Amino acid sequence: MGVLESFSLKGKVALVTGGAGQYGRQLVEAMVEAGATTFTASRDIAKLEETAKKYGATALQLDLASEESINSVMAEIIKRAGRIDILINNAVTRCACGGEFHTMAEYDESLHVNASALFYISQLAAEQMKKQGTGGSVINIGSYMGLLAHNPVNYKGTPMKVESPIYFFEKGGMANYTRFAASFYGPYNIRFNCIHPGGFFNNQPAAFLETYCANTMLGRMADDKDLKGVCVFLASDASSYLTGCNIPVDGGYSAK
Repeated sequence: MGVLESFSLKGKVALVTGGAGQYGRQLVEAMVEAGATTFTASRDIAKLEETAKKYGATALQLDLASEESINSVMAEIIKRAGRIDILINNAVTRCACGGEFHTMAEYDESLHVNASALFYISQLAAEQMKKQGTGGSVINIGSYMGLLAHNPVNYKGTPMKVESPIYFFEKGGMANYTRFAASFYGPYNIRFNCIHPGGFFNNQPAAFLETYCANTMLGRMADDKDLKGVCVFLASDASSYLTGCNIPVDGGYSAK
């Protein structure tokens, strides 16, 4: 197999959770463009179907707060495609992200989706990959906030709220869960890696943009193409000896 051919995802089946969001759309597009039979799943099925139709994927309804819903989606993929080779854990709830302080119930709700559901859907996918006997790739979508402390300077002069501690906790935990799962499933050639994106441009206040971009090495925020290449690389045979890695894709923000 030539090196360029090793990036192809033809013959592989992928599931992208949260495919209608800012990062999700480009992840779905990347999987389809690389040749994978692509499923994408989230709660908002109407919005998701627009994305799926645009890129040639299949939309499925998924509520990550429900174990039954997770089971149903995985069973539907196996029923339709017969296998799963790639799982991209992109969906996230932000129910406890509006400021620093929340109730225990709000924190629990966030952890139920962003931690417990992450473990469960990854387990289902990896066990199916193990049964298939051909390996596989699980890609977790973390955040540069899981690698660094809070930086209040970015928010000076803006009405933007300070992030909640839960987001830092969950994304930091995702980094080490990736290492654990890579070790646990490595003997079956099932690879776990985590991408940690930087901030995504979404028409933030000018003061925020000026400060944040100055703190990157490339002088800009992420756009709607910046995760496509690294995601295809991690999903494909081109990265067959890469597992347990946490990769910042943040324009150099975390390296300064």
